[in-house]
Amino acid sequence: MKKLIIDRFEGIYAVCETEDKSYVSIPKYKLPLNCMEGDCLFQDAEGMYQKDAEGKTAKEKKILDKMNRLFE
Repeated sequence: MKKLIIDRFEGIYAVCETEDKSYVSIPKYKLPLNCMEGDCLFQDAEGMYQKDAEGKTAKEKKILDKMNRLFE
């Protein structure tokens, strides 16, 4: 399963970071409605993308933990 994070939007594309830290452009029509920068996605069997709520929560927790360690 291919996992991505939306980095930014450029015209009709969402520029997404892959697990290997490279970037790919995905047409917006393949994304769920109301996607935002920072959302985690995974590709389903039909080639469309779905939001990965657990992935976003885990990413946010990891960032928060790092910030807490930094500022303690």
